[in-house]
Amino acid sequence: MKILVVGAGATGGYFGALLARSGQDVTFLVRKARAAALRERGLRVVGRDEEWIVAPRLVTADKLTGPYDLVLLSVKSTGLERAVEDVAPAVGPGTAVIPLLNGLAHIDVLNARFGASAVLGGVAKVVTTLDASGDIRRLAPLAHLAFGEQDGTVSPRVERIRSILEGAGIDAPVPDRVMTAMWHKWVFITTFGAVTSLMRGTVGDVYDTPGGPALGPAVLDEAAAVAAAAGHPVPEEERAATLAVVSAPGSPMVPSLYRDLTAGHPTEVEHLFGDLTGRARGFGVATPLLDLATLHLRVHQRRVGASAAAGV
Repeated sequence: MKILVVGAGATGGYFGALLARSGQDVTFLVRKARAAALRERGLRVVGRDEEWIVAPRLVTADKLTGPYDLVLLSVKSTGLERAVEDVAPAVGPGTAVIPLLNGLAHIDVLNARFGASAVLGGVAKVVTTLDASGDIRRLAPLAHLAFGEQDGTVSPRVERIRSILEGAGIDAPVPDRVMTAMWHKWVFITTFGAVTSLMRGTVGDVYDTPGGPALGPAVLDEAAAVAAAAGHPVPEEERAATLAVVSAPGSPMVPSLYRDLTAGHPTEVEHLFGDLTGRARGFGVATPLLDLATLHLRVHQRRVGASAAAGV
């Protein structure tokens, strides 16, 4: 199978590196600066008492031709529009596109551009980050990529992709309703993001402060109510798993959105929070804490945009 990984960051880079290490035909679509760094250092995975390197096959958008059998789309939502145009030459009649973004708005964008039959749902769960050297730092053993046809069909291409992913050491379940799984991940990531971003602290910073333990459950109730109104109620075991993450004393955990926020970078506020709170209003579901988090992140986004426009 000919595989194109769009982006070689903490998520796409990690899954792509595992696939390349297992012997799959993998190419990474990257920007020119990232390509130069990867040619110099290789694609390195470090952390948890291990370090390994693959020599990645790289392509930039101006050199991309296709088609590919599988496209793993792993970009921030802020770069989605450009990535869709960049990757278009790689998508042919038989191409399967699996996006690894959080939220749901990107599915509509991809369906409109490539057709719903080309686009699968995807839910990635990894604990990785890019360090200052551009290496992928693995912080936990999790390597999970749930995916499936949007209509729930277990098609021959899904079975083939699952076999390839599992052969690379990736946990690759095919849920009965992948869109429901995407909703549940959205509930988790917005709860995690709101708790840490609103309070500008780690999970432990929030939980260990008087009044802090009540915040995680309250935000989760709001996000889960939106999912339920959309027809995707969150099972009790998933609620418990989310609470275990956002209500842990002493925990140093923060999501990537929080790292972007505190570093002064753009965030995925509209894709993750603006879309969710907009849907909540459509359903008549009150989300005061999520609304506050959205406003907080929008103020940050406006400030970042103004600084960029001024060349600061």
